[in-house]
Amino acid sequence: MEHITPAVDTFNISSSPLPSVDWTSGALVPAIMLSLCFLLGVPGNMAVILLRSKWQHLSSLSQSLMLNLAVSDLICLITLPLWIYDFLYSWIFSLVACKIISYLVYCSIYNSLLTVTSLSVQRCLQVVYLQRSLGQRGQRRLLVLLWLVAMILSTHALVFNQIIAYQQGSHCRGQYFSDSQQVAVLLTESLVGFVSLFVVTFSYIRIHITVHKTSFFNNPRTTRLTTSIIVTFFVLWLPFHIVNVLGVAALSLKDKGLLKIFSDSTNFVSALTFVNSCLNPLLYAFATCNTCTVCQNSNQE
Repeated sequence: MEHITPAVDTFNISSSPLPSVDWTSGALVPAIMLSLCFLLGVPGNMAVILLRSKWQHLSSLSQSLMLNLAVSDLICLITLPLWIYDFLYSWIFSLVACKIISYLVYCSIYNSLLTVTSLSVQRCLQVVYLQRSLGQRGQRRLLVLLWLVAMILSTHALVFNQIIAYQQGSHCRGQYFSDSQQVAVLLTESLVGFVSLFVVTFSYIRIHITVHKTSFFNNPRTTRLTTSIIVTFFVLWLPFHIVNVLGVAALSLKDKGLLKIFSDSTNFVSALTFVNSCLNPLLYAFATCNTCTVCQNSNQE
């Protein structure tokens, strides 16, 4: 998710047939992070989809949500080579491609975030309040709703993303017509993000308290899984939303110092959100299977 909106600068075209590389840490570090996410996350999410038959111990709603999460993360991650090249060189496709691919990335990230939130609420209702799962029609409606909300929240990418010229080359970035428009986008992202963080944390704390009181679930692996979900979600998403709030303050106060910090930090914290898509298979699919196996073994004993 990119929010940098610098003024458009003119640049001289190099006589070299190869584009120049931006080896600054502002581009190189996110590019390395995104490369690792692509190499690890794409096979991981594909494995989750292919191993769906191993989830028979889960409710049908949990299976649908985890499949939806894997598909969302996979859609997001397969675009990474384009953004890596954009970070290091320049954007080589058309303006239409810039808008559509950016919109697709935002949709998948928002849907992933909403799916993780829904999965935590569903598990909390199932474990703490013993609520029964939705029927097939209810599940389809929920998945359609998640994608519809994600599509609505992502419309700003279609409106504001442009191909902007820099000294190093042209890049696909958000170009807002006024500070108030960028503030509105940042506030929307932060509001959705902080609500999701609160809901996920509250749900898994309730789950942890409930299962810890029950000897059937009183297992160190269950505790580690719950803790890892909360900590990972916070570590990878909280910096992004903190930088968003910093950007809102910088734009509102017209503070050039804060604006520079916001611009310099955006690429790095945005790359962290892709790391979350890379780790989701480990946290929500493979770890769930392992924990369920432990619980079944404990029940046999």
